[in-house]
Amino acid sequence: MKYSSFVLIFLSTFSVCSCQQPAKKAAASDIKVGGNCEGCEAIYESPIAFDQLKEVDTLPDFTEDGPKLEVNGIIYKADGKTPAPGVVLYIYHTDQKGKYSKKGDEKGWGKRHGYIRGWVKTDQNGFYKFYTLVPASYPNSNNPKHIHPTIKEPGLTEYWIDEFLFEDDPLLPEAEKEKRQPVGGNGVLKTEMKDGMLKATRNIILGLNVRDYPKK
Repeated sequence: MKYSSFVLIFLSTFSVCSCQQPAKKAAASDIKVGGNCEGCEAIYESPIAFDQLKEVDTLPDFTEDGPKLEVNGIIYKADGKTPAPGVVLYIYHTDQKGKYSKKGDEKGWGKRHGYIRGWVKTDQNGFYKFYTLVPASYPNSNNPKHIHPTIKEPGLTEYWIDEFLFEDDPLLPEAEKEKRQPVGGNGVLKTEMKDGMLKATRNIILGLNVRDYPKK
């Protein structure tokens, strides 16, 4: 079967999620960065404790019908050169109808973000990867399709970076393609069809254009 290996990735991810302890809340000693970040605390709703997260995750929609997508990249420290290990990235997005669909048993921010969400933690080389479907734009809107990301790095509170967007999206404004101060780095994905799915890379720089980020 063409996607059998990816189905196994999904199944192994789900089986782990069902038995591990959930992530803890932010530490009182974490430095506040990023300003107002409504919904960012959803990152702590990971069904797997942060110290057990892997660098690869498969979102629950991947086995459904739709354009399959693989996104990978390196998360760098603020110098833009040194790989950052142990950084948690939370992502969520709409379904193929442009809605944050639910299964009915969601709790916390899952009631708003829906069931299509996932968590990864960078490995020693700063690497991360996730599998999902390309989301749809909101119904009857001019909003480009996008994937919401939240970052949690050791010692700092969780914060937003710019959304994952798609270069070939006709709804994507030119201003987004040429954004002068992207938060976390350029989030516009250039996808390429390979091995039966779309693949793209996004590298992230911690703290880049993030409000109140500590200078070293």
